Amino acid sequence: MLIHSASQLLTLAGGPQRGNQLGAMGIIQNGAVLIRNGLILEAGPSQLLLQKYPDESRLDAGNRVVMPGFIDPHTHLIFAGDRAREFEMRLQGMTYMQILAAGGGILSTVSATRSASADELSAQLKKRARMVLRFGTTTCEVKTGYGLTPESELLQLRLIANYHDAFSPDLIPTFLGAHAFPPEYKDDPWGYTNLINSRMLPEILDRWKMEFSGNQLPFVDVFCERGVFNLEQTRNILGTAKSFGFPLKIHADEFENLGGASLAAQFGAVSADHLVRTSASDIAALAGSSTVAVSLPCTPFGLGDTEYTPARAMIEAGGLLALASDFNPGTAWCGNMQFVIALACRYMKLTPAEAIAAATINAAAAIRSDSLVGSIEAGKKAHLLILNVDDYRQLGYQFGGNLVHTVIKDEYIIENEDED
Repeated sequence: MLIHSASQLLTLAGGPQRGNQLGAMGIIQNGAVLIRNGLILEAGPSQLLLQKYPDESRLDAGNRVVMPGFIDPHTHLIFAGDRAREFEMRLQGMTYMQILAAGGGILSTVSATRSASADELSAQLKKRARMVLRFGTTTCEVKTGYGLTPESELLQLRLIANYHDAFSPDLIPTFLGAHAFPPEYKDDPWGYTNLINSRMLPEILDRWKMEFSGNQLPFVDVFCERGVFNLEQTRNILGTAKSFGFPLKIHADEFENLGGASLAAQFGAVSADHLVRTSASDIAALAGSSTVAVSLPCTPFGLGDTEYTPARAMIEAGGLLALASDFNPGTAWCGNMQFVIALACRYMKLTPAEAIAAATINAAAAIRSDSLVGSIEAGKKAHLLILNVDDYRQLGYQFGGNLVHTVIKDEYIIENEDED
């Protein structure tokens, strides 16, 4: 199929964009893209490709923007229940960490998730995945972390890895057993740390070899924060995971600066995420590494916080910056990457072009998928969006709705209601 007559075809070609290179759109005016068998074959001016492929079936973009699908490299889509009551508690003055210390927060969702059946969890995952596709997310990382037992964590991981649905994003699994200390280990944090290292990680590795041979191992993530996993416990888990060959991620600097970002760079982690209170030395460490700095602006927004990721400092230092939604039941029940871009423009001072690159090609790098998705280049998956606007700067400028007119994913076309 030849998609033609795009007002602006945003190719984002050339790989992840570091430092001041961020925001290179690779725009082809009145552009076209040819896709076959679910892959991109060629991109170029409409006039040229229409002449070159006269017999190809066609889809008229109608003078709209065509761009790569959004990549969301940090979500918690699989869980049961909600935390609306805790939202009200925060409005009345309790902090996130106070609620967690009192047995709420993550532990509240752990209780609901442990009580849910596999079918219930799968149904919730499908519902949320289909929703985020409508907002333009075509590849999505999904973390475990709401079971905190070997059996529950492995179940969540298998549900994510086995999930295949044409009308949902491609899902990339992450093991986040180190999300919080479960109630049964409240007074024995090192005991739970050792359980992750001695049982959970080996079992996941063995299952993966048996059931998903040939697939990339899931990421291993740790919530490094005061009141959760301290720096030494985080180092211990990441070191064990790395020795088994797992690719690494880390939650760092959401509430306090403990040095997690520098630890991520030291371990060669694929990404360090949150990074709200990251120090200048940590920013320098990230910039000098291949670790992608993933900002989650929905989280401080959801918490009513006034601090966001120091994105401009990261860009000026030469780092790799990406955006993600952090879709989760406690602080950011939002899977709309368009809203993420709008927040990044306002509170992190990114331009629309920078935010789009951070939500596509750089976000793909944050889940080791930039060779497959994140840009419009020959050989990559046909994961494309047709927006209901003719200028890409409307992303970031408009917010609160859905600017996606059509999602093209592999060999499927999913159309949203036309809002013209």
